[in-house]
Amino acid sequence: MICVPIVARTQIEALRKIERSAPLTDIIELRMDMIRGGNLGELINKVRSCPSFPKIIVTNRRKGEGITQLSPGGDSNTVKLTKKISTSETQRVATLNEAVACGADYIDVELNTPDDLRRELLSAIGDYNNRTQPIISHHDFGKTPSTRRLKELFHESVKAGASVVKIVTFARSPEDNLRVLDLIPYARKSKRSIVAFCMGEEGRISRILAPLLGSFLTFASLSKGAESAAGQLTIREIREIYKILKVKMPALSEDGNVPLSQSDPQVEA
Repeated sequence: MICVPIVARTQIEALRKIERSAPLTDIIELRMDMIRGGNLGELINKVRSCPSFPKIIVTNRRKGEGITQLSPGGDSNTVKLTKKISTSETQRVATLNEAVACGADYIDVELNTPDDLRRELLSAIGDYNNRTQPIISHHDFGKTPSTRRLKELFHESVKAGASVVKIVTFARSPEDNLRVLDLIPYARKSKRSIVAFCMGEEGRISRILAPLLGSFLTFASLSKGAESAAGQLTIREIREIYKILKVKMPALSEDGNVPLSQSDPQVEA
């Protein structure tokens, strides 16, 4: 599956981007930390009104876990974090609780979110009959850890209550992609859904390969300049690549997931 993140300077711009994105994608991610003055309820209603009915992920990153950008010198091995307005953890997680109440399909919760706030979110999900699934995520914006550490992060995420594990790192070499992508078959052996790929220019190839190996999804921006992370391709670019490769992405099941038995994209003969 392909997910388009919505990044916007205003609520009106976000609504317009949702309308443009919906026919092109399987999932829309509402990046509430990157939509100035965002009204979550209105944004979710807008997605729900789209004829293509894409699924919804709600994300609200804390300061230091948002969009990355290249350093002024253009060195692809040097990354800095774009500064954002600081909000308290309680306020930040309150947006995710609101997403649960509004019926979002998924919420993205960082693995290092305080335990009590994460438990509160999981409890809220249960109160609404588990209609929202938690994505427990870990991002490393500077490097790709060892294979051992990546597997530890996977198990920590499962223990933290993940329906979907998300582990995204920064690639400094082509080999970094291999370590992260190797998490996909590792997770599948445990019958767990996972999102795993690398950021940065060196990581672009992993964004393409991840769904082909069974990753739950990959991210693609609506257009150039609308990226939510370094190395993100546009949705038209990634769909064109899959067209050239004659890859047919699997359809969603009724609950919005790709069944593990059918999660490998099919290559046409």
